[in-house]
Amino acid sequence: MTTFYLLKVKGKAKIPDYIQLRDDQLTLIGYFRPGRKERLSKVVPNDAHAEQLQSIIDAGLEYGKMQKVDIKD
Repeated sequence: MTTFYLLKVKGKAKIPDYIQLRDDQLTLIGYFRPGRKERLSKVVPNDAHAEQLQSIIDAGLEYGKMQKVDIKD
């Protein structure tokens, strides 16, 4: 099982919202806009993991609350 943490950061004025993707040690491994699927695919090499993470992002995340995501390998 692979664990990721997602955190949605609210942008201000001209700065867009961003998603932080962290590993099980809470190390930042990706920082991208929610609509940038190609960036997520570069950060998470496993396509199945990237698709599951993208579906969670598309379903909606709360701003400022870290969400733990466990993905079965």
